[in-house]
Amino acid sequence: MAKLKISNEWWTAPAEADDGKLILVTGRKGLQDVIDTGKYIYRIEMTWPYTGDAQGMPSIADSTLMEEVQNAIEGEFGKDPVAVVTGIYTGDGERNWVMYCRSLNIFRRKINEILAPFAQLPLEFHAYEDPEWDEYSEMCKTEVEASD
Repeated sequence: MAKLKISNEWWTAPAEADDGKLILVTGRKGLQDVIDTGKYIYRIEMTWPYTGDAQGMPSIADSTLMEEVQNAIEGEFGKDPVAVVTGIYTGDGERNWVMYCRSLNIFRRKINEILAPFAQLPLEFHAYEDPEWDEYSEMCKTEVEASD
């Protein structure tokens, strides 16, 4: 069986929160091979609320720590694709990572291993069945609209 090819090509586009504040949407391109497996049917949303600046963006300290968490997640899932990070939303007082995974139990075990080296983080998790990748498709429209 061939190794699953997971793109590492990303785009970023501005969006607007309900209150008009800026949200930066960062999405991963080229995931059709992952979608076509039909195995990544669970969408995980990992949310990190923070106290934002006047524009709703994180402080330098929070942003730096968020990037360390992102690098740890990508590093581990790059080696063992239990889950695939598909999008990151930052703004309006929170950062949201969106990931698709094959197994909620395996994801829970793996994300706990990844996050163990960090001090307790203010993370909230929500899981949904999304076998059609509806959230990903909706997010990708942001890139198209931004390039118009």
